[in-house]
Amino acid sequence: MVCRSSVLVFLLVGVGPAAAAEPTVIKLWPGQAPGETKDLGPEKYLETKKGQLEVKRLTNVTEPTITIYPVAKEKNTATAVIVAPGGGYNILAIEHEGTDVCQWLNKLGVTAVLLKYRVPRREMQTPENLAMIQDAQRAVILVRSQAKEYGIDPNRIGMLGFSAGGNLTAWTCLTTKRMYDKIDATDETFSHQPNFGLLIYPGGLIDKDGNLKPEFTVTNHSPPMFFAHSSDDNISSENSIALYLALKKNKVPAEMHLYASGGHGYGLRPLPHPCASWPDRAAEWMKSRGLLDPPSR
Repeated sequence: MVCRSSVLVFLLVGVGPAAAAEPTVIKLWPGQAPGETKDLGPEKYLETKKGQLEVKRLTNVTEPTITIYPVAKEKNTATAVIVAPGGGYNILAIEHEGTDVCQWLNKLGVTAVLLKYRVPRREMQTPENLAMIQDAQRAVILVRSQAKEYGIDPNRIGMLGFSAGGNLTAWTCLTTKRMYDKIDATDETFSHQPNFGLLIYPGGLIDKDGNLKPEFTVTNHSPPMFFAHSSDDNISSENSIALYLALKKNKVPAEMHLYASGGHGYGLRPLPHPCASWPDRAAEWMKSRGLLDPPSR
């Protein structure tokens, strides 16, 4: 019975990693996700409202998953990055901050993992994004547990998040406590914290006075981080600055790019602003840390 229940954890849809670059979908939880009590109805894409950018907005996610986009063996850097789309914890900008980003990472030789976490926020949870933190922590654990199958170095697993996904990346990188009860042996065998983080225009990191919120505890053991933000973003760049300074104070390697313009929510969309170069800067940062070098044999 133990063997059967563990198989349910890795419910695969599609083909395995032996196939050439075929994505694999894995359910995060063997049954119902922790704390789920309300039927939100089926997943759906919201219609774009007048004045909004034309992007895919997925909501009513109750069955969170990861989709693993492997790379060919000859291109594999042994690095994996879990991608957390933004959307204010209400929707997931699943394409320009999700699938498009996974394709970009694959071109770098990085195994990309799209995290489809639960949205919108659940009622009466503390913290209010508890469901999302649980999903992100479980995602890191499952990717680390599958490292051998996908040619991933378990010490080269990062997380890249946009906006609310950047907030979630900060939570996942800095929270040492697992935020859910043990589901199976993988939860105690593998760490739930990424080895590095990339935060693109993150929000919700500072209080009304501009100080880093106390829940984001930085120590000299915190993972290295990369930041990209625009000065004219309605989600203040002080969010990135505050966490960057806390990392610097604790002598944690960090890099920040603060652009003059670009606004918010651009993801990988082409823009006539300097912020459009953030993917190049992020790739250079990963390269500088040895994350894009072939693994040692």
